[in-house]
Amino acid sequence: MFPDDRRYSREHEWIRREADEATIGLTRFAVDELGDIVYLDLPAVGSSMSQFGAFGVIESVKAVSDLYAPASGEVVAVNEALRTHPELVNADPHGEGWVCRIRLSQPDELEALLDAHGYADLVGGG
Repeated sequence: MFPDDRRYSREHEWIRREADEATIGLTRFAVDELGDIVYLDLPAVGSSMSQFGAFGVIESVKAVSDLYAPASGEVVAVNEALRTHPELVNADPHGEGWVCRIRLSQPDELEALLDAHGYADLVGGG
């Protein structure tokens, strides 16, 4: 249910490292809990984020929630498709529904995150 090629935060975001950059998104568990996503407030390219700090907002038919950074870095890209099609997060949260890409400023922070098995245990799916 949770891909092995990434790390997971207790706030239900995932991060997949690719050299000095990483892609961030929401987990299937988070998306299922939120219900239909209707809006995302995405971070600006060039902005900085700190590990576990809020970097955006996601709105669903059930709730409005902050998005929390699983690692620190500078935003190098956002998923522009989500501006007009936020439902991509529901359809494919671990793929086409990614939220942003960052250039990691402290790659060692990833060690503080959960692996797929640890995250599955956290949400009761392990």
